[in-house]
Amino acid sequence: MPDHIREAAREAPDHWIGVVDPAWTDDAAPPPWAVAGEWRSGLDGEVVEWQSNDDYRPSPIALGWPEPTDPVDAAVQLAVTGYGPLSDAVEALAGAEAAVLRAPDGGPLTVAGADGSPAIPLFTAVPHQPFEGALAHDTVAVADLVRGLATDQVRLSVNPAGPARILLDARQVLDAVRPTVPTPATASTDSPHQLPTSPVTQRTP
Repeated sequence: MPDHIREAAREAPDHWIGVVDPAWTDDAAPPPWAVAGEWRSGLDGEVVEWQSNDDYRPSPIALGWPEPTDPVDAAVQLAVTGYGPLSDAVEALAGAEAAVLRAPDGGPLTVAGADGSPAIPLFTAVPHQPFEGALAHDTVAVADLVRGLATDQVRLSVNPAGPARILLDARQVLDAVRPTVPTPATASTDSPHQLPTSPVTQRTP
């Protein structure tokens, strides 16, 4: 048991002390799905009980996943764990480049997805490529790729060898493709992937 839980119990006898997922950084009270469970402190300030939360959704940080390799991986990690919308992953993929395996005819290799439907594996960064140096592959703009597909028949398997993987209809990605509009470059030193650990919550029984 972490020391900060014991300390919180001593400071708040006869309370339930919620363990908040480290990805929850909002000042507002966390929703039920962002709370792993609750410890109960007794009248003497000692921890006496643990109650897990069946509705808890572990975040990528809580699951111990590696730091995202790129914006697509970051959006997919959040989408598949319920900490971000699927639309963010689709839009990130629509504006990205990815590696595809090269089929004997020179086009992108199509494989059978988990449900048996045709799927094209996409790899957004080298760490997701188990074939690096062993199989022929090409880096393509995903927008160009989906424009050339029969989008109602093919799906995109994003980073199928990674911890966060997702299967998307090519039509979803094509619908998110927008004309390129030049925008002024901006600089930022903040990382969007650094999430501090949230404090515990407290309530009386």
